Amino acid sequence: QVQLVESGGGLVQPGGSLRLSCAASGSIFSINAMGYYRQAPGKERELVATITSGGSTNYADSVKGRFTISRDNTKNTVHLQMNSLKLEDTAIYYCNAAAVVNSTVGYRARELWGQGTLVTVSS
Repeated sequence: QVQLVESGGGLVQPGGSLRLSCAASGSIFSINAMGYYRQAPGKERELVATITSGGSTNYADSVKGRFTISRDNTKNTVHLQMNSLKLEDTAIYYCNAAAVVNSTVGYRARELWGQGTLVTVSS
């Protein structure tokens, strides 16, 4: 079974830091882009940051200079280091991957999502 498993959410005070991690497992042939999205209460899911297999990154304007995304291609993992957290960063964070998986009918492109991890920024 191909899946993304997330870890690292929690409660932090404004100005604090958290590190999210996401690991892909299963019959994965390759992964192109990996990234994180978030969804705050009452809002739509939005892109936070992405990183390609070559290391090119893209960030939402709201997190530039505070968040850093990185990945380990050998382990199919992605990390999001979040610093200087603000109240408005409170959301469920979802890991995402554009993968090619090995299925019973051959190689197939699949978009994978993690189960989500809650980040709460509160004083």
